[in-house]
Amino acid sequence: MKQFLLLLFLPFLVISQTEGTITNGNAKIYYRTFGSGTPMLIINGGPGMNSNGFVPLAEKLSARNLTILYDQRGTGKSTIDKTDTSTITMDLMVTDIETLRKHLKIEKWVILGHSFGGMLASYYATKHPETIESMIMSSSGGIDLGLFSNGNSITEKLSSAERDSLNYWNAKIDNGDTSFAARIGRGRAMAPAYVYNKKHVGTIAQRLTEGNSLVNGLVWQNMRKINFNCAPALINFEKPVFIIQGKNDILDLSIAQKIKSAFKNTELLLLDKCGHYGWLDREKDYYAAIENFLKPI
Repeated sequence: MKQFLLLLFLPFLVISQTEGTITNGNAKIYYRTFGSGTPMLIINGGPGMNSNGFVPLAEKLSARNLTILYDQRGTGKSTIDKTDTSTITMDLMVTDIETLRKHLKIEKWVILGHSFGGMLASYYATKHPETIESMIMSSSGGIDLGLFSNGNSITEKLSSAERDSLNYWNAKIDNGDTSFAARIGRGRAMAPAYVYNKKHVGTIAQRLTEGNSLVNGLVWQNMRKINFNCAPALINFEKPVFIIQGKNDILDLSIAQKIKSAFKNTELLLLDKCGHYGWLDREKDYYAAIENFLKPI
């Protein structure tokens, strides 16, 4: 099965304000919170990635918000009794989020979904729109599976040498080489596609070694099975939605436009000289835009 990685990564961790674990059926979901104020759930990309790379983002946004991170089921410190088609589904991932909201005694919250996290956020909005104060779609993968209709947007942004290197390391891994050398080699070849400013390539390459390919494949498999398409259910969603994406993203800009058309109350910002990670390539503008959007809330 073709896998598609929509990731976010940053190199270091800081101590969180609080942390804990909740239980949802066969899953134990690890979470942590930062700051105080309006609750904001941050849903990381992947699928198959933990939330560690989002700690600096949560810290930055916690100046005025209670920011909440969690490891999606089967990743990081969130565990399940087995990892297969019965335990990795979009519906179960939504119930994880809702169980967390109830545990934290939050009536309504802001949802920030990045990359695949934006897809999961959109799906959550179709199931529990009454719990959402507003939404931020940060380089979101979209409201349907249209991202697979635009070819391989990652390799298209690589040089011929980088593509050759990626093919080499992919072949090594496909033939059973699970060493760190193979994984970091693949990461270094792929990483340049994700950012406009290449000084971040090393950080991204390192993070690309940490994905759970089994969870990744099972999530995409389930999304195909349910014919993932949030548009019909979002037509009556009236809360504010902010869409922010780089003009040099691995994701086609038509995805952002489709998200905009799905919601009634939207604002779209496209950042120049910016790839998949606005807070890396355009840090000041990215955070200023989000702060401006959140002011009325």
